[in-house]
Amino acid sequence: MKIKLLLIPSLIVSAFGISQDMDLTAIEKIKNEGLNNSQVENIAYHLIDESGPRLTNSKGYARAANYAVNQLSEWGLVNASTEPWGEFGKGWEVNKSYVAMTKPYYMPFIAVPKAWTDGTNGEVSGNVVFIDIDTEEDFAKYKGKLEGAIVAIKPTGEQGPTFKPDAVRFTEDQLDEMAYPKKDGNVMSEDEIKERRAKRMAMRELSNKISTFIAEEGAVLVLKGANGLEGTLFTSGGRGYLADAPAAVSELEVAPEYINLMSRLDENGVEVSIEAEVKTTFDTDDLNGYNVIAEIPGSDKKLKSEIVMLGGHLDSWHGATGATDNAAGCTVMMEAIRILKATGLTPKRTIRIALWGGEEQGLHGSRNYVKNHFGDAGTMKLTKEQEKVSAYYNIDNGTGRIRGIYLQGNDRVEPIFKEWFTPFTDLIDHTTLTISDTGGTDHLGFDAIGIPGFQFIQDPIEYRTRTHHTNMDTYERLVMADLKQMAVIVASFVYNTSQRDEKLPREIIAEEVK
Repeated sequence: MKIKLLLIPSLIVSAFGISQDMDLTAIEKIKNEGLNNSQVENIAYHLIDESGPRLTNSKGYARAANYAVNQLSEWGLVNASTEPWGEFGKGWEVNKSYVAMTKPYYMPFIAVPKAWTDGTNGEVSGNVVFIDIDTEEDFAKYKGKLEGAIVAIKPTGEQGPTFKPDAVRFTEDQLDEMAYPKKDGNVMSEDEIKERRAKRMAMRELSNKISTFIAEEGAVLVLKGANGLEGTLFTSGGRGYLADAPAAVSELEVAPEYINLMSRLDENGVEVSIEAEVKTTFDTDDLNGYNVIAEIPGSDKKLKSEIVMLGGHLDSWHGATGATDNAAGCTVMMEAIRILKATGLTPKRTIRIALWGGEEQGLHGSRNYVKNHFGDAGTMKLTKEQEKVSAYYNIDNGTGRIRGIYLQGNDRVEPIFKEWFTPFTDLIDHTTLTISDTGGTDHLGFDAIGIPGFQFIQDPIEYRTRTHHTNMDTYERLVMADLKQMAVIVASFVYNTSQRDEKLPREIIAEEVK
């Protein structure tokens, strides 16, 4: 059953005496510290502007990790360190990137090098060769014609005007749909899911074949029309970080409007020429991936060996400075744990913060941490430490304020969380709890081995339209008031979890973990 949160003022809650697991005096301290003495702007500056892009194993990631360790230590946390989780692969940096059309007229392009691709070994120039490969038979058209070429690949999707706002908050109707999803809604059948998955796999396989073909044919540069609109483009990277990955042809992901411009000129018989220079460097000195870990030790003799965790991923893509994905989440989690220290509260259980690496390439940092400490999701062989974790809380959906929480199928925590939201009627309107799962981020590794792992529901703001993996994911995209709200709520949930007589109730682990 899915229950919408009934909003009750905190004084009424106290009068009814239903807050047996919640210290309202402590919550007021958390709210006062988080709303009146917030450090979110300062934390965000260090993680974003000062550190720069934080691609896993890059110098920017190391700057951010070192800052976090030092700052957490200064706040009084213990055991603050960068902890290796296993082999990730090569570090990679962009040292120079420039591309412009020189014929039929001069125009600089907005473009970002694709992660873990090579440079151009100096400036390259020449006419553009457009390729259009949709089937295996199409490769023959370009065989022997790409030696030394600058290759262009058209974008997909629509690039025309949009009449929808980029930044939005959830409406009451949307939140209602989350809490009470329609049984007869547009739910895909198993066959439809398999078909969609097969299509994605086929597209990925074809894309990999195209990349290999272009490299074998001797092209010197690839210009690929990226997804995006109006100067915003979505950046990416393949698996070139792996230690044994072969060198990849220099590739620039270009704002789609420029590829379309060149294509129209080419189709009308106009000669199109490009000049470009890309310089990248690889670092193979240390192939390990690292997470940032720190703790507030528990104060209760019996419960201090148990753990409450909170976290978000520290790594980003490289097209910008990764503000909403996911410096926002790391800022919130660092601020939440700062609040708990600054208030002087003494949690019964140990509280552990984790800032993950390698999330963007497959949740590597969190999944390997779980495997190293708590158990293997593949074999379901669990450690004693797994039994001691009460919960893990995650933030990774941008800068938008919290509007509720995904219960991840664990209906046993619903009445607990429902109560824990009650002191925040001044900070959340129309709060929603949904039994539904949400995916794609670092709580999944915990959930897979039976540890309660949760992601909060957040207003989307510009996350999907302008910031998620884009060249415009910068400090300016943050809504500081929302970050403050999130930090206060996360701090209270973490503290409440630490104070319960019992750990949070768990789901029954299915025999087959997907």
